[in-house]
Amino acid sequence: MRTIHSFVILIILSGILLCSGCGTMKSNSPNQQPEPLVPQPAPTSQRQISDPGRFQTSTQGQNALDSAIELSQKFAALTEEMSKLQAEKERLAVENSQLKEQVAKLKPEAEQARKELAEANDLLVEMRLELNNWKVNVLGFREEIREADKIQLEALLKILRVLGGEEASSTENATEEK
Repeated sequence: MRTIHSFVILIILSGILLCSGCGTMKSNSPNQQPEPLVPQPAPTSQRQISDPGRFQTSTQGQNALDSAIELSQKFAALTEEMSKLQAEKERLAVENSQLKEQVAKLKPEAEQARKELAEANDLLVEMRLELNNWKVNVLGFREEIREADKIQLEALLKILRVLGGEEASSTENATEEK
């Protein structure tokens, strides 16, 4: 395929070279329109023989040839770069499709994990509420237990008095502190 492109470019460039040698335009300024080519009268035979530059190649032809070679080299380099870029594009397209497949596989798992996290969060909130309720209940019961202990100690004191025992001042101080 590369040789076909090179061959086509070579043909096009040779056509350009042939056309560029057909005539020259004279122009003094870029805004001035070119004058049409008018055939010149044929020089005399003496002048043809004596003209030393007649068989030399023109510098414009040489520049066109160099330009053609340079352009064909640039075309070859750009063709190579284009093929590399196309290969890279294909590789990226394959990688993109693989990543899309992975995303499609992982989406349901992510949804499931999201649901499980929401359920676990709800459970934690519920457990925290129960723990706070238990703490409030324990604190409330502690006060009730203190009150019950106080009543029980007072009852024991009454029983001791009825039985004829003496009160100890340390027990009164203990009940009064509580």
